[in-house]
Amino acid sequence: METVIQVAQGQLRGSIENGLHIFKGVPYAAPIDGPNRFRAPQPRESWSGVRDAMQIGLISRQAPLPAPFGSPLPDAGADCLNLNVWSPDVNASLPVFVWIHGGAFYGGSGVEAVYDGASFARNGVVCVTINYRLGAQGFLHLADHFPEFAESGNAGILDQIAALTWVQQNIAAFGGDPSRVTIGGESAGGMSVSSLMAAPHAKGLFTQAIPQSGAGHNGISAKTATVIAGEVLRRLDVKPGDSAALAKVSDEKLFEVQLEVMLLMGGPDAEIFGEVATSMMPFQPTYGTKVLPQQPIDAIATGSAAGIKVLTGTTMQESLVFVVAMAEMFDEQMLEASVTQTFGSVEKGQAALELYRAQRPSALPFQITAAVETDRMFIVPARRLADAQLKHSPDVWMYRFDWETPIYDGAFGACHALELVFVFNNLHDPAATYLCGDNAPQGVADAMHQAWVAFVKTGTPQHAGIPSWPRHDTDDRPTMQFNTASTLGHNLNADELALWDGVL
Repeated sequence: METVIQVAQGQLRGSIENGLHIFKGVPYAAPIDGPNRFRAPQPRESWSGVRDAMQIGLISRQAPLPAPFGSPLPDAGADCLNLNVWSPDVNASLPVFVWIHGGAFYGGSGVEAVYDGASFARNGVVCVTINYRLGAQGFLHLADHFPEFAESGNAGILDQIAALTWVQQNIAAFGGDPSRVTIGGESAGGMSVSSLMAAPHAKGLFTQAIPQSGAGHNGISAKTATVIAGEVLRRLDVKPGDSAALAKVSDEKLFEVQLEVMLLMGGPDAEIFGEVATSMMPFQPTYGTKVLPQQPIDAIATGSAAGIKVLTGTTMQESLVFVVAMAEMFDEQMLEASVTQTFGSVEKGQAALELYRAQRPSALPFQITAAVETDRMFIVPARRLADAQLKHSPDVWMYRFDWETPIYDGAFGACHALELVFVFNNLHDPAATYLCGDNAPQGVADAMHQAWVAFVKTGTPQHAGIPSWPRHDTDDRPTMQFNTASTLGHNLNADELALWDGVL
């Protein structure tokens, strides 16, 4: 069956599947080629007749993500600023959930199977997933080399803002209420959520936020981003200010150089990446700019997202998935050197190692490394974000996803991105089997998905299927632990997390 609605640019034809109205590949801005490259997204021109919205749209140019996150890539191209909508009733006025995909700001898309929004729609939520510019196309900070591209270092964030603006203007046609918009995202998507909480241009576009496994410590200073852009230009053989030469650079060549620069992160020239040398992400939002005046965590601490309700958290063992394949590299010597560098001195590093080892007496060096990196990259930033937002909104909740996948003999644990199929309640999808095994517990998906639905619909994640879930406070730090039997934790890993005071 088909369904036709009217948006600002014209009519859209979607499909009706199992009672849900589904629209795919809906453009929210103009293609990003020609004069639009490196610029803020431009309005989409209107179309005549009825535009089909029954197939996924193009995605941003990218390389496949590494296993187990990668999947076959859809076609990429300049017309990648599009979104997808699932609605149970186009004549209603329902709360809206806008999802921003992860992928380290260089990969991923809003059309991955795990992000199918049907379960949200069946539960009375209009679900939207978006594509945005990635890599050098979305986050190459050219402002100090080419003043006409002042916003290039945050083009991807401006794409997200354009998508949210489009939602404000058009979501009522899909049965959504533009005054009840929740944004959510995981990994780089979670970092995007915190960037939007910090961005002045995003004010008024949403009232609730769910940053998952990515909080507010992301971003590159304008100074460092300018150095990275200089390296890209050098490899492109383009001199600063030579706009004609830059315009002649093909998207294919730009992407080729992007990959070259990303590879430098692990080499002897990594020092050019400054504060992001350990992040492996040379292309991400640029702060110290008009779009992001401060690093997100600092802006949030000063009230940039005052009044926004927040649900934030991580998985229990985020970083295991990143180090398992390189376990042999992480011997005692490398572990000690890494922790010393992280904590700033041999004395502090040794004290931290003693505590991490005491909590995991049988852990191998790579597992200790993963525990430290999980805290540094994910858990501590999430806690800092919750604490910062609590000063400006009482409505903050924290969670941790504790269910451990059995694949690879349990080596991945409760790893990065594992919670996604549970949040979207898509355990039936083959992608879920790939990461979760054959018998992922539906009860965990029910508990987690309903918490997200409740938060989007009511402003609190509480529902009958989980224990009482108090708001965040800095004394008790209540944290919902999602597992086969969800429980409420208090001051989880308090001794370890105290080590990071003054460090992060």
